Amino acid sequence: MRGIEAVGFETCTPIQEKTLPLALAGRDVAGQAQTGTGKTAAFLISTFSRLLADEEPGKGPRALMIAPTRELAVQIYNDAEALGEFTGLTFRAVYGGVDYAKQRDTLREGCDILIGTPGRLIDYLKQRVYSLNEVEVLVIDEADRMFDMGFIQDLRFMLRRLPRPEKRQSMLFSATLSFAVMELAYEHMNDAVKVEIAPEQVTAEKVDHVLYHVSKEEKFPLLLGLLQREPPDRAMAFVNTKREAEWLALRLQANGFEAQALTGDVNQRVRLRILKDFKEGKLPILVATDVASRGLHIDGVSHVYNYDVPQDPEDYVHRIGRTARAGASGKAVTLGCDSWAIGLEAIEQLIGFQLPVEYVEDDMLPEAIEPKRPPRRRTNDRPRRGSGGQGGGPRGGGPRGSGPRNSAEKASPARKRRRRPRRRGSKQAAPAE
Repeated sequence: MRGIEAVGFETCTPIQEKTLPLALAGRDVAGQAQTGTGKTAAFLISTFSRLLADEEPGKGPRALMIAPTRELAVQIYNDAEALGEFTGLTFRAVYGGVDYAKQRDTLREGCDILIGTPGRLIDYLKQRVYSLNEVEVLVIDEADRMFDMGFIQDLRFMLRRLPRPEKRQSMLFSATLSFAVMELAYEHMNDAVKVEIAPEQVTAEKVDHVLYHVSKEEKFPLLLGLLQREPPDRAMAFVNTKREAEWLALRLQANGFEAQALTGDVNQRVRLRILKDFKEGKLPILVATDVASRGLHIDGVSHVYNYDVPQDPEDYVHRIGRTARAGASGKAVTLGCDSWAIGLEAIEQLIGFQLPVEYVEDDMLPEAIEPKRPPRRRTNDRPRRGSGGQGGGPRGGGPRGSGPRNSAEKASPARKRRRRPRRRGSKQAAPAE
């Protein structure tokens, strides 16, 4: 209770109100609720209660929490430390993008609750850095995202090595519970109770949705105009590709807005620094791909801009779930250009209503300053062998074929010999009669 009071929780959210009585009673739970409704706190509190009630704890880890992305794993870890500050339980988080050996050595020391992404968890499991034999509680967060990101085989690998479902408590949470997700629950959980929160209300309740139909050329000027009209304290702009995220952040910077891009290519330490600056209000605009649209718990995001319309309608729900969290209000602005507008119909079918359309006025399109576009990167940026990282030149220096490297080469007649055309045979075909 001290941890709950310390983080300022006073009342339960709907998902907590329905989930906690079941989980505290030891039942398996499959819960559906949109992001930002407090499901992380629900499974953490339930896990703490179960582990603290065990008078003879094992060596651990005693609880395993699996998340699809490193951002979500870090967020669960931070929430666990805050809520569990006075419990005496120990926590470890493992995920890609940081020092592999350091995480491994830290994990060898043992822990009560292990949080991680599938790939790194499996790596350390195969190396026998930890064991799953003592796991009493399993939590799978954002389960549908596991399917979307291709982690289902890794997830099944982990589940098959856990104690049997009746020997542990399992909780599965997600913004959406598809047939595939429920099939997973039936296979690896013990008679799980399905909990749905306002299924007819797919998106967060206090989000103001706005759609602008705009040409591709006018899309960035319109975003500038909207930012100038309503300067946000904290906003997120979502795009569909990594390159577009980097380019949009560069264009915003050129026009006087502090912005950084968060994509899958960003180094983990840089990623954590960007998120830290964004949470602390030092960075007002975060440009992101959908890799960052799930699991980020950042309070105070007032605006979400769908600069590119998502092609998976569920991504729309997860994107705008970054705003209007925990009862707050927010605004979701979608720019429907020719390139991506095809995804709008599926989005409106999923959320159950048509997005309100507002028309673009001329005064909403300020003149934008265009920076120099960075050169397109090759798909394989690794330097060739012997190039010293400077391109495809030979080991000794200049580009291949740029000239002889010493006088011996220059004097060698073999170097100057030209290939002569191949001679035809001496016999000629007889002329046609």
